[in-house]
Amino acid sequence: EARRVLVYGGRGALGSRCVEAFRARNWWVASIDVVENEEASASIVVKMTDSFTEQADQVTAEVGKLLGEEKVDAILCVAGGWAGGNAKSKSLFKNCDLMWKQSIWTSTISSHLATKHLKEGGLLTLAGAKAALDGTPGLPWIPR
Repeated sequence: EARRVLVYGGRGALGSRCVEAFRARNWWVASIDVVENEEASASIVVKMTDSFTEQADQVTAEVGKLLGEEKVDAILCVAGGWAGGNAKSKSLFKNCDLMWKQSIWTSTISSHLATKHLKEGGLLTLAGAKAALDGTPGLPWIPR
C-alpha cells in the first residue's frame, strides 16, 4: 500500500524539497500551494486573493475529493514566510496580512485536515523558524 502525505506549501523552497524527497521514496504526495507542483502526485492551487474561509473551504473540499475514504500518513505544513518592519512602517498591515496568510491560515487549515484525513498515529508537522526560539536581536521592532 502506497504511503500518502499532504504538503501545504509544496511549491516553496522547503516544500519542493519535501515533495521531491517523498516522491523519490514512492510516496503519493499532494501539494497545496499558490502554484502547481508538477512533481507531486496531485496539486491543489489556492489563490492569495481568497478570504480565509474561501481558502479553507476550497482546500478541505479538494482534499476530500482527492482522498475519498483514504487516510494520509502525514500532513506537513511547510508554508510560511517572514516580512520585517515595525509598527511605524507603511508596510505594516500588508506584511501582517501576508504573514497571516502564509503561516496562520495554512497551519489552521492543516490542523483541520488532520482531524478528517490523518491516519491514527499519523504525523502533523507545523514547521516554524529557529528565530521563534532564539529571538531576532538587532531588529527594530520598536518605532524610532
